[in-house]
Amino acid sequence: MKQETILLVLSMAFVTCLLVSNVVAGKIIGVGLLGTISAGIVCYPLTFLFTDTISELFGKRKATSIVWAGFGCNILLVILILLAGYLPPAVFWEGQEAFMGTLGFVWRIVLASMVAYIVSQNLDVLGFHYIKEKTDGKYLWLRNNISTMFSQSIDTVLFIGIAFIGVMPITVVINMMILQYIVKLIIAACDTPFVYLLVLSLKNRISNATN
Repeated sequence: MKQETILLVLSMAFVTCLLVSNVVAGKIIGVGLLGTISAGIVCYPLTFLFTDTISELFGKRKATSIVWAGFGCNILLVILILLAGYLPPAVFWEGQEAFMGTLGFVWRIVLASMVAYIVSQNLDVLGFHYIKEKTDGKYLWLRNNISTMFSQSIDTVLFIGIAFIGVMPITVVINMMILQYIVKLIIAACDTPFVYLLVLSLKNRISNATN
């Protein structure tokens, strides 16, 4: 498999997880006595798995380019959904209110999502390569976990802070931050074997393609 094809597939997987996380973010999941989290947390942490894999295989410049491409796709998603929402519905169609209620955007949440995404994803790429340089390319598990856990903490604070401070009681906001970050930490720890699996298998494919 050619390098270009591998990069394309990883990039598509990254953008898919990113866009799906934004579409499903409106659903709130109950976690018993612990509180509530957004359904977007199921998909969004996977984006860090793909950026770390791209970083490892193709370098910082490619990973950063994919992050910015994802940002552009995110903006396009918002524009297209808003356009679809505000087009006049057919006179017999009764789903307009439900459509807007499900896919319509609250601008404060859109802003929070955009700011948190671009800051945290760039920090993830920078942190990943900083640790890689300091450890002479060893310990993939270390740079994968530390860069992801640090950037996810920034993502959580920025998103929930911008979206909900002043709208919800501060105790609720802090509880949401803590719960979401704990879930993200668990997902980050669990994705390490998959990063190794992707990197090792794709390195072999790249090596075979160049021989």
